[in-house]
Amino acid sequence: MILRPFLALGVAAAALAGCATTASLPPTDVIRYHLGAPIARGTVAVEPLSGGSPASLEFKTYAAAVEAELLKVGYTLPPQGATPDYVASVAFTRTSREGPPRQSPVSIGLGGGGFSGGRRGGGVGLGGGIGFPIGRSRPTELLVAELAVTIKRRADQSPVWEGKAQGVSDIKGADQQAGRLARALFTGFPGESGRTISVR
Repeated sequence: MILRPFLALGVAAAALAGCATTASLPPTDVIRYHLGAPIARGTVAVEPLSGGSPASLEFKTYAAAVEAELLKVGYTLPPQGATPDYVASVAFTRTSREGPPRQSPVSIGLGGGGFSGGRRGGGVGLGGGIGFPIGRSRPTELLVAELAVTIKRRADQSPVWEGKAQGVSDIKGADQQAGRLARALFTGFPGESGRTISVR
């Protein structure tokens, strides 16, 4: 049984343009697919989508985040050497993108003065000032990541649930991105099938 393919998820250019290190990041876009029937729980093992190749350190970070969320929604880990009831296949991509420029933190100001004169000592004061940054603004580096998970029954390899999450983070927050995507993906599990939601 094949579930419907995923709709394309994109981060709008406007959302990227509105990001800055000091501003809140755009929400994570999430879409899930399932058959609408209650999804039974059981033991589950997390594996790479490709299978066969050694797990990278980066994959282990995403796999651990997915496993933690699966345990929260009622799945359990199989005993050592036992065959799990379900397999959660995990795939992810990460792409670096240039964000909006970061303004130079150093600026100088030019202030106005005043003068007085006249036979009676009257005067006119002139005040005001302008400021401008010194040096060039630097672009912000953003990380666009996508996490996809498919849960299948081990016995017949039929999928019971699929989900995909895509989000943006500042490059400095890359270490937390796996957990952020996994939490968004399993929010309200199993979720409404076929509907794209935004999760803060």
